[in-house]
Amino acid sequence: MKISVDAGQDKGFLPDGRHTVEITAIEEGSSEHQNVPFFAARMESEDGYVSQRFYNSEAGHPIILQLYSAVGIKPEEGKDLDTKQLIGKRLSVEVSDHSYADPVSGNERSVRQATGFKAL
Repeated sequence: MKISVDAGQDKGFLPDGRHTVEITAIEEGSSEHQNVPFFAARMESEDGYVSQRFYNSEAGHPIILQLYSAVGIKPEEGKDLDTKQLIGKRLSVEVSDHSYADPVSGNERSVRQATGFKAL
């Protein structure tokens, strides 16, 4: 069997710990279960990558604002934030696994995530 490696797929996940990363891509979508809009930021370093979802909801806004602040973009009341502004920005993140109960099956699932956004 041959396994193709597309552009951007030549890296594995970042290991646990704090990393300096660059946001290299943004993907937009809606959550599978509650149809909440999100954007996923691909954050990379030479050591690997992590893809983190940010939900555009009341509960998700503080986390989104922390991300923008960490990359030096100051939110202004009455002005929309554009996710395209994040591409090419660098920041420090904490990478670890997070476990949760799948809302459909109830089974435990784990995802690799980035938290603890800090400016460089």
